Amino acid sequence: MTVNFEIADGVGTIRLDRPPMNALDIATQDRLRELGEEATRRDDVRAVVVRGSEKVFAAGADIKEMQQMDHAAMVVRSKALQDSFSAIARIPKPVVAAVTGYALGGGCELALCADFRIAAENAKFGQPEILLGLIPGAGGTQRLARLVGPSKAKDLIFTGRHVRADEALAIGLVDRVVPADEVFGAAHAWAAQLAKGPALALRAAKEAVDAGLETDLETGLAIERSLFAGLFATEDREIGMRSFVEDGPGKAKFRR
Repeated sequence: MTVNFEIADGVGTIRLDRPPMNALDIATQDRLRELGEEATRRDDVRAVVVRGSEKVFAAGADIKEMQQMDHAAMVVRSKALQDSFSAIARIPKPVVAAVTGYALGGGCELALCADFRIAAENAKFGQPEILLGLIPGAGGTQRLARLVGPSKAKDLIFTGRHVRADEALAIGLVDRVVPADEVFGAAHAWAAQLAKGPALALRAAKEAVDAGLETDLETGLAIERSLFAGLFATEDREIGMRSFVEDGPGKAKFRR
């Protein structure tokens, strides 16, 4: 398998395993879609870590494979390509990307699908497709602009330049930078903490933020209102409020 899936303590870890550079060929893309859908379905997965190897997260698409594709072939394939990444973005649970080494092209686009990104001090990000006479095709033009703003996104996409971890942190492309040997532990700790939380509330929070970003404020507020009210029908809400009243804040133990 070019992508492995392991579950421990409520955390599902999706690990890219296609040495030496974790190039995202068609088989790997399809496997990502399968695992994104599996992580969505499984009740024993309450949070997700997406990671590569110690030396590289993912260095982009398999260029040799893509070189053999003409316009007609890519018209057919491009939707499946985007669907593979969207399957990760649509996991209705907290998702963290643990980025070590290179996250370029499709690798950067995969990291953008996470809710939170923890990068190693040696990590490098980029969308170098322009250097191939292309543009990002797995969501980069859309997710990157929404994350860092259109001007910064255009700078990275127009130039194809690499961004070091410190700059990525400064522009909001990543959320934390830690020493390389601490990345996977930090990502798992983030996910494990949330795996103990109220699953339905976390799902609603993610849906409210993500759906709200795609619409106007009034519609976003209506989405929030509906999801907020719906949580009053859940056991998690009963547990959380009872614990707050009886024991104080932050002590609730939610059921798995």
